[in-house]
Amino acid sequence: PALGPAGRAMAAAGAGAPAALPDLTVLIGEREAHVRKHPGDDQSWAVLGAAYVERGLRTADSAYYPKAEEALRTSLKTRPEGNAQALTGMAVLANARHDFRGAKKWAESAVKLSPKRWSTYPALIDAYSGLGDAKGVGKALETLQELNSGASVMALSGQVYRDRGWREDAASKLMDAAALAEGPAAKAACLYRVGELSWERGEPSEALRYYEAALLSDPDHHPSLAGKGRALAALGRTSEALRSYQSALVRQPAPGYALELGELYESLKLAPAARAQYDVLRARVKQEGFNGVNDERILGLFEADHGDAEAAVDRLRKEFKRHGSPEVADALGWALHRAGEGKEALKYATRATKKGPRSAVFAYHRGEIERELGRYGAARRHIGEALRLNPHFSPLLAPEAEEAMNALGDPPEGGPEEMYAPTPQAAPPSTPRPPSEAQPKPTPRTTSPQT
Repeated sequence: PALGPAGRAMAAAGAGAPAALPDLTVLIGEREAHVRKHPGDDQSWAVLGAAYVERGLRTADSAYYPKAEEALRTSLKTRPEGNAQALTGMAVLANARHDFRGAKKWAESAVKLSPKRWSTYPALIDAYSGLGDAKGVGKALETLQELNSGASVMALSGQVYRDRGWREDAASKLMDAAALAEGPAAKAACLYRVGELSWERGEPSEALRYYEAALLSDPDHHPSLAGKGRALAALGRTSEALRSYQSALVRQPAPGYALELGELYESLKLAPAARAQYDVLRARVKQEGFNGVNDERILGLFEADHGDAEAAVDRLRKEFKRHGSPEVADALGWALHRAGEGKEALKYATRATKKGPRSAVFAYHRGEIERELGRYGAARRHIGEALRLNPHFSPLLAPEAEEAMNALGDPPEGGPEEMYAPTPQAAPPSTPRPPSEAQPKPTPRTTSPQT
């Protein structure tokens, strides 16, 4: 017989794919009723905890995370030995809370217990990514690809390839994953990722096409609504962009969306509306903190550009010690720059551009720091790279990047002095020789002297 809503949600989870939100709701209701009657069923507690985590991720409602932790710990208490399913659930929960050190601990414990259980490796890869451990990501992905080659593994491979800067490979994997995805939610997630790749290449029209395709597949896919708003703003369709962002925030009030919408309002000179969104961001971060979510990076970026840069530096230094990813390195470098610590800022910005994905934001941050330090050649190169990668990367910073390039102007003619041999010094005057003693003229060089 055809699967019911709860069965479909379980099948999606078994395939490593997101379930449709209505199916997930039914599954949660069924498992809650079951564990009330059978409190010793460790597997049902683990399934319930994992479903709470996914529900919280999909709706940006962090109130589900304490429920998830209680359910997963009950599963581990009921079955303390050999419970890889609950350990994996704890790793996914820690990733959702941006506690990547905790996620690594839980996921590695699950892998040690059951190394052939492929569904643990996505959580381990997410943890390594959050910690900036590229080698760990690579080894875990190789093992995962040996254990499974389904659509969810293709999608995760595409994301890893994107982080490495392999955009063509990433797009190919994600398109294959979208074609093979069985459920609408899984298909939407893949199409959204392809749209993100188009956006990062500076192609808002193509990105918009993929975001809209994702929403056709799954109208509840809120990240695609925010992506649609970003693309519409870049295309000059401002009213539509605002409506799309507002719709995304109503359905999924994520702090990142509030920051993007606030900066869009600010770029339109709508200061009161921008301040209102920044207040939403602060309130949301505070609320998520009560539920164990770590939003230090997004709050640090916000404070660096719109608040107290020195407080942002303190916040992001601590976060970098916990999670030294390229994203946190970029945020810390930018905050240091805003606080007037350019030399130290460049160290972190360089780390972000070398170890992170190809990002217009990362390149601009590094170039602006270099310009402040008087390294105009490097600044010209990196700010120009940002505008080539995506001239619409930020409604506030992209215009500043254009102004910076105009201020830097063209590079001086002749290139850097160190590319050429030093000019020879004039020989001191000497007594002229008789014609018979004159030395033969040297044969002219046919090639340039090497430095």
